[in-house]
Amino acid sequence: MFARLMHWMQANQVLPAISDTERQALEAGDVWIDGEFFGGKPDFDRMLAASYHRLSDEEQAFMDGPVEELLNRADTYAIAQTRELPKPIMDFMAESGFFSLLIPKEFGGKGFSTLARSAVMAKVTPVSGILSAYVVIPNTLGAAELLIDYGTDEQKAHYLPRLAKGEYLPCFGLTEPTAGSDAASIKAEAVAFKGDDGGVKLRLNFRKRYITLGPVANLISLACRIHDPDNLLGKGEDAGISVVLLHTGMPGLKTGDRHEPIGEAFPNGPLEGTDVEVPADQIIGGVARAGDGWRMLMEQLAGGRMVSLPATAVGGIRGAAAAAGAYSMVRQQFGLQIGRMEGVAAPIGKLTSLAYMTEGARVFGCSAIDDGIHPPVVSGVMKAYTTELAREAATDAMDVLSGAGVMQGPNNVIGRGYCSTPVAITVEGANIMTRTLMVFGQGATRCHPHALNVVQAVETSDASAFRRSLIGWMGHFLKGVGRTWWRGLTRGATVRVKGAAGPTRRYYRKLGWAAARFGLFTDLAMFFVGGKLKVKGNLTGRYADVLAWMLLGFSALRRFEAEGRRAEDLPLVHYSLQLALARIQAGFEGIYANFPGPLGSLLRVIGLPLLRLNSLGRLPSDDLGNQAAVIAQKWDAQTERLLADIHQPGSESPGQGRLMHAFRLVCDVEPLIGKLKAAQKAGSIPAGEPDSLVAEARAAGVLTEGEAARVTAAREARLAAIEVDVFSPEEFFANAASAPDRAQQAAA
Repeated sequence: MFARLMHWMQANQVLPAISDTERQALEAGDVWIDGEFFGGKPDFDRMLAASYHRLSDEEQAFMDGPVEELLNRADTYAIAQTRELPKPIMDFMAESGFFSLLIPKEFGGKGFSTLARSAVMAKVTPVSGILSAYVVIPNTLGAAELLIDYGTDEQKAHYLPRLAKGEYLPCFGLTEPTAGSDAASIKAEAVAFKGDDGGVKLRLNFRKRYITLGPVANLISLACRIHDPDNLLGKGEDAGISVVLLHTGMPGLKTGDRHEPIGEAFPNGPLEGTDVEVPADQIIGGVARAGDGWRMLMEQLAGGRMVSLPATAVGGIRGAAAAAGAYSMVRQQFGLQIGRMEGVAAPIGKLTSLAYMTEGARVFGCSAIDDGIHPPVVSGVMKAYTTELAREAATDAMDVLSGAGVMQGPNNVIGRGYCSTPVAITVEGANIMTRTLMVFGQGATRCHPHALNVVQAVETSDASAFRRSLIGWMGHFLKGVGRTWWRGLTRGATVRVKGAAGPTRRYYRKLGWAAARFGLFTDLAMFFVGGKLKVKGNLTGRYADVLAWMLLGFSALRRFEAEGRRAEDLPLVHYSLQLALARIQAGFEGIYANFPGPLGSLLRVIGLPLLRLNSLGRLPSDDLGNQAAVIAQKWDAQTERLLADIHQPGSESPGQGRLMHAFRLVCDVEPLIGKLKAAQKAGSIPAGEPDSLVAEARAAGVLTEGEAARVTAAREARLAAIEVDVFSPEEFFANAASAPDRAQQAAA
């Protein structure tokens, strides 16, 4: 019976087919806490025991020393205008080890943890996207990572010390006009042939685009497909995808041209090669590694998805929250600070909570990698959803700063970041593709406790393995039906967690309830949609939403536990989890409303009304949003802790330095402003802006001389901080082509 069923499933493509490249992608990583959610019965105590690391003393010293010095030295507005790093900045970065964070100490590098590399990127990116590119690429997406994992001893000895010193500046040549998210379809070709010296060589022809650091790099890791008609490499005529090291200056290699990225014009451009010839031992890992490039690419991209892109996104979210909270207390309208208006407080509460939750997810995810766990599904979630949330955060911060965010110049603290948010959303797999194809499409097979075994048994026609795996899956499915019904009936009350704090227990129960439904509906998708899942992107995207928000919500809980259950952070935890549960609810409603076939009709008519009646959660209340906003609108020990490792320039610095200086002074005199308002009500001093009535308050004995000086200083700083940049005509047009030049260019 089982054999007949297996053959029927083969003939009707009931289960998703797995190509060779997909199989390598599935095998190139680990299942982590994502498996708990796909299984439908997460063990939260075990998940809470997973590592949540901190920086070592050496790593923190680097953050507090060289990183701070770099950001203080760099004139980021000038860099954005000139679109290049000054040589003294490049030299400082090389001398201080910014290009060597990833490289082991025995090769002259820092040998930092994944968490530390992520922290450096998160600190640098909100300050300058151009500076960030020079930090991110060498430490995640350059040659060093592949050489460490796959390089020959000779390659490591030659390249790694020179990469550490900045003598080699790397870039990663992957994307082509017809190959982006689908890296397996690259057209770049390397033909193997025997050179005049008798050695095996490669002749490469390629056209790459969107290559970050491509115009300035002198070492290229190029992804290509090797064609070997004479089997000189011993891998057959089609030797497969490989990664080859190229040096600028090689005959036939063209670099230096640039694209113009939106926002900040970080170095990015095409790479072109015509009959570029290199020895075959320039394959990373040597000839023995020819054809291993697909696995290398999957691991390289996974690193970008878990490390660099979430780091830059979370750094942006945290920076946006800090700027919006400060500005809302410095800027006044209608006689009060705009942050006291509920309409303004609402986005600030959301921003502050997102900063808390996504920072927890960043640290949690990097800790897993430092423990030797490489979860590609969670990496995809982190990349897609943190970058999307960064876009939301930039929009919310722009709404708060308004004109101060629109008018460009050294004092604009949000504008360049706002304009640059589409960049992270499009790279390392565009978010549309990551959400609708990768997260659930890969996770449903890879992370499910039984699906991959069944698929493999069907593909290999192993009836015995098929029988065992299918029986296990059926038992799992029936338990999932009962678990989902019971947890829905009890609203998660049956979920048990020993290691959770009392105020947060209800969230574990809700997440456990959501996970039970998610596990069951994963089974239903595999049963009733099966091989068509790959083309049901809207449906799989909704599954991805549910999984992502379960992971993000749990990350906020993990952070709360790791940081000692700080009661003052509870508004942020409550907001984060309520937002997560509301979006999980929305994801399930979308699944119920769009599930195909007869089951979908039943879900729409009966299931959807019941789902809405017995809801997982709703969006945070206005009151909770105000509580979360207040945390960003004061300066105290909690604020300093939550803003740790965000660059805070000196008070004399334009932009962030000037704004945060005014914010601290305004917070310091808040009690004195209260005294002035009380005096106004009592008639002791006239009406008007309280901090403009210092002389009257001093004369009436409301303020002492010292208090009056503090209020005056805060007012002056506040007024200075809300000013925007003004340029003379000569300054404004200094970096623009003249009208005659533009006319000549247009006519050419």
